[in-house]
Amino acid sequence: MASQNPVHTIVLDAGPILRNDPAISTLQAKCEELVTVPAVIAEIKDKNARSRLEVTWLPFLVLKTPAPESVKVITNFARKTGDLAVLSNPDVQVLALAYEIECQRNGGDWRLRRDPGQKGTNGSPPKKHDGALGEPKLLGEGSSVQQQSPSITPGTPACEGNIRARPLQGMFPDNEGPASQQPADAGIVGTTDDMDTLHLATHDLQHNSVSDHGSLESSLLECGVPEIDQTKKPDRPDSIACLSSSESSDSEGWITPSNIKRHQAKEMNSSTEPISENSMIQVATITTDFAMQRILLQMNLHLLSPALQRVRNIKNYILRCHACFSTTKDMARQFCSNCGKPTLTRVSCSTSQNGKFSIHLKKNMQWNHRGDRFSIPKPVPGAANGKVGSGRGGGKGGWGQELILAEDQKEYVRAMTGQSRKKNLDLMDEDYLPGILTGERNRSGGRPKVGGGRNVNSKKR
Repeated sequence: MASQNPVHTIVLDAGPILRNDPAISTLQAKCEELVTVPAVIAEIKDKNARSRLEVTWLPFLVLKTPAPESVKVITNFARKTGDLAVLSNPDVQVLALAYEIECQRNGGDWRLRRDPGQKGTNGSPPKKHDGALGEPKLLGEGSSVQQQSPSITPGTPACEGNIRARPLQGMFPDNEGPASQQPADAGIVGTTDDMDTLHLATHDLQHNSVSDHGSLESSLLECGVPEIDQTKKPDRPDSIACLSSSESSDSEGWITPSNIKRHQAKEMNSSTEPISENSMIQVATITTDFAMQRILLQMNLHLLSPALQRVRNIKNYILRCHACFSTTKDMARQFCSNCGKPTLTRVSCSTSQNGKFSIHLKKNMQWNHRGDRFSIPKPVPGAANGKVGSGRGGGKGGWGQELILAEDQKEYVRAMTGQSRKKNLDLMDEDYLPGILTGERNRSGGRPKVGGGRNVNSKKR
């Protein structure tokens, strides 16, 4: 009987294709069909990645477009979780394709969740015949174990699998058998005659085992097994063992090219689990996008890691407002979308395999109020574009000329627009000069400065 793949269909995002992890040969060995959406192929623009895609991936990929009903289901679910703002159109189509194939392979969405945080699934599995939808039939308890074990016949020679049974011959008298074959009421009675009989039986047992040991050695020699010299002790490479132990102790704690795979697998073991051999996953998705991973786990869709193991939980970060406690998945925001204050803090969160979303906060966290209260410089007239001449207004040194306090200020909008229009410089370009030589010293993160800063109330020289 041919071995069956653990996964029937794998839906791919652009991340595994660009990184080539896992390789196409590994995916073909673990699944029967590789599918993706045409939008994923269209968004790969790099020349080298495009050539590798056309040569290595496209001959084995099946391009499918999800139905509008599936896209609507994913859109509504992502809107409830708050991930819709950070999902692109190809991301929504990949999730919708995984949802659509899941419903087709399993006969409905009975094993999925319609709402985030829903306890349990949508319903019970539909009644179907054995072997439906290509699922392997699970073995019953103790049904096939005895059939798979080799049977021992009395006339089988010792070299054909009956070697372990030979010492059992002659260990019991002719009228007796093993203890498992004796009646349930048979036992040892504490009398003198019975104890003498027990000692005699023990002596016969030892004598028979010694004689059978000689017959076992003769049978092994007849089968061509070389005789083992028991007086000679096996050689132990103590020097090699000491060398390997010293090398392992020297490399312990260090990540080297030889053990990097082991360290990565050790970190992944806490959040992944291998696929069970007795079950078959109908549809699974491989993606590197955290928002897509959260939706997959919350909907109870199967998610695989690059090592082709089931992801049980994921850990990442979101932004949480310290003032109104609202959360957002957009890590590029600087102002809270609910209260409008620049009080967003990065907190860790996790999504379990049951779809439970949890936020992990620091114990006894204290907000730093340094730089929150300061005197705003008086406004001065300027040009229509909002720029003020150098040295005019804005406090000493003009520190408050471009002061940003809210998200809808024209200074902030102008700064964000200019940042999006700024051309990304290539570090390998021949004409590239570092900022320390050109004088363009951008702030950390490249985002506009909000407020007066931590040292706004310090003495200005």
